[in-house]
Amino acid sequence: MTNRNLSIFNKLRPVSVGFDSVFDHFESMFNDDFFNLSPAFTSTYPPYNITKSGENKYDVELALAGFNKNDVSVSVHEGLLTIETKDSGDKSGSEAELIHQGISKRYFKKVFTLSNDVEVRSAELKDGLLRISMERVIPDEMKRKEIEIV
Repeated sequence: MTNRNLSIFNKLRPVSVGFDSVFDHFESMFNDDFFNLSPAFTSTYPPYNITKSGENKYDVELALAGFNKNDVSVSVHEGLLTIETKDSGDKSGSEAELIHQGISKRYFKKVFTLSNDVEVRSAELKDGLLRISMERVIPDEMKRKEIEIV
């Protein structure tokens, strides 16, 4: 990423207090070959949505037709949400000859960076859709409070 593209960070730094680590994190992501080359961050398979409901609730939904809950693992470690298949082998158990395979059931690894205050609440695989529900947990000391002027 060029310095021109990072200029938004430089514009925000003078009016942001305590966000140094956030800016540094994003700058290092764009300068780090791991993030630029890793399919876990750049692959479009499987297709997914990220939705926000209300102020603090998020869902990541992945289209996983043909997978069951034993085929997929979901984990969180050091701020990274990782979804990946455990085994790429097809264990359908069917004796039928496959004429055309339009439903892909291949190995994948998808990684999302989470904010420090986002916690994963649940993961559910239903009707071919894996939904991972998360919530932004705001400590009381971080919530808005009015300061009385005396």
